[in-house]
Amino acid sequence: MYYFIVNPNSRSGAGGVIWNEIRRELLLRGISFESYLTRFVGHAVTIASRITSSATPENPVHLITVGGDGTIQEVLTGIVDPDAVIFGYIPTGSGNDFCRSLKLPQEPMAALDSILKEERIVNMDIPCMLQNGRKYRFGISTGLGYDAAVCQEVLSTPFKKHFNRLKMGKLIYLFVALKQLMFLNPAPMTIRMDGNRTFHYSRVYFTAVMNQKYEGGGFMFCPAAKADDGILDVILVEGVSRLKVLFCLPTAFFGKHTHIKGIHIYQCKNIDIHSSVPLPVHRDGESGGIQSDVSVFFEKRTLKVIMPVI
Repeated sequence: MYYFIVNPNSRSGAGGVIWNEIRRELLLRGISFESYLTRFVGHAVTIASRITSSATPENPVHLITVGGDGTIQEVLTGIVDPDAVIFGYIPTGSGNDFCRSLKLPQEPMAALDSILKEERIVNMDIPCMLQNGRKYRFGISTGLGYDAAVCQEVLSTPFKKHFNRLKMGKLIYLFVALKQLMFLNPAPMTIRMDGNRTFHYSRVYFTAVMNQKYEGGGFMFCPAAKADDGILDVILVEGVSRLKVLFCLPTAFFGKHTHIKGIHIYQCKNIDIHSSVPLPVHRDGESGGIQSDVSVFFEKRTLKVIMPVI
């Protein structure tokens, strides 16, 4: 039995159309499945919790997410016991950084075929973010500052729908990034890693904590990041001019920014971030509101993810 959690509103409504095609294919193949369509922000958390509530490591459930990167974040947060889940993903979002980093099929029907074949399963680390006393899991990254401000505007801008219809959804991230760069002021920030390394910076544009290489629709902010190495990769950008940040953005698509002065790359097991002023926060590209403090650490358990054969 396969359990599908579907975000029909992903990619400005394309998710629902794609799901209908997937559903027809499942019926044609005689696959046993149940499907649940999300209706509001946070709904996937509740659905995932209900589906996995009685699962055990000895009798795991096949939980398949059909949506964007933000839908993955909600599903991961809702899973009761990661050891009791075999996870699959069919991308219908705009950014699809989860697929890009893990080299999963980007075409939905190819992703479905890979899931049904289940030829390879890998264990993925599950980072957790503590915010206002509440724990959220994520798959790709969480950020505080500039990158989160970009994510929040992308979610709200009406232009996203137009770009998605033209199959140019990734470009909206770049355009919004350029706009936000003109208005967001860098802030003093302190990071403390693994309880014994503390750094203070006076003009930080953003700090992103990453489980995978890419975020924001293809920016390879942490080229060395791996989702199965038990290490958080951190990028912090500070003390540079807006013009220099503008220059760095295109190089980040190729991971060529890491040696530029003002860009700091760290690795750790856990991290506490404090900003002197409240800043936008994101979790896998979804808004986490406005916060001054964020803590990130790993879940003790990993998640089994269905992967294609390399």
